Amino acid sequence: MPAAKKKNLIVLLVLIVLIAGAALTYVIFSQKPVEGMKTITVDVIHKDGTKKTFRIKTTEEFLRGALEQEDLIKGTDSQFGMFVETVDGENVDAGSREWWCFTQNGESLMTGVDVTPIKDGDHYEITFTVGW
Repeated sequence: MPAAKKKNLIVLLVLIVLIAGAALTYVIFSQKPVEGMKTITVDVIHKDGTKKTFRIKTTEEFLRGALEQEDLIKGTDSQFGMFVETVDGENVDAGSREWWCFTQNGESLMTGVDVTPIKDGDHYEITFTVGW
């Protein structure tokens, strides 16, 4: 086998091993949804700085379901999940670089509302934000 083919084969095998390792790491360490009744707290910080707190009791497993159950959010679905445009009746204008920032205990969520699993006692903040 020529040296160039061996090199390409080795690179391909290393790439496959890295991808498999990343997928396995994700499966092992990613948060899992919790079944059953849960109570979460959601603070909404509006454009004018006022804060409204919601205590949500739900059997939903993901944040989107709990928020929609209370008719708290509306948005547009895409291949990446929901882009939340309305929270507690207040709309953002993406053309003006407005958006809703979702955090949990002050830390930015690394996942969208569609795939953020919730568990009993979780605390989330949704803050009206301007600027990218």
